[in-house]
Amino acid sequence: MKKLIKNREIVDDSWAIVENATNANDFPEGDLIVSLPIWQEYAEILKKRKTQLGVLLASDEEPDAIKDDLDKLAVIAIDFPKFADGRGYSSAHELRIFYNYEGEIRAVGDVLRDQLFQMERCGFNSFAVRADRSIEDALSAFNDFSVTYQADTKNPQPLFRR
Repeated sequence: MKKLIKNREIVDDSWAIVENATNANDFPEGDLIVSLPIWQEYAEILKKRKTQLGVLLASDEEPDAIKDDLDKLAVIAIDFPKFADGRGYSSAHELRIFYNYEGEIRAVGDVLRDQLFQMERCGFNSFAVRADRSIEDALSAFNDFSVTYQADTKNPQPLFRR
């Protein structure tokens, strides 16, 4: 079973990600994360399932597209197609700050150790580290810094106001 980091612990990943579907019968059993186009086409069918649901946002898709369904989504996965594409940071921040989303926000795609500390500060709490990298090594990224100067989604006060 795949592993991921969730709330600073390595856990099993039981979610299936579905990025393409041609009909409602294409969905496997169990908890599902579906792409935004699939959610937009099959949301009513998916909401009738007894399992948990999530949506995968591509880097060029806005959280605004799912704002009315946030209460039905246990996880929102945000894709990082390449290390240098930082648009997902803004999406996570927007979900936490503007939409008050309290569920799991998962970073997927080209997710590397060097990003985890800052991703967490932007609102991510789950990380599917790239398969060719050590998840155990990535977990240690949360200990790289002991103090942050800027405000973030967990601590809205900058250091000089704490």
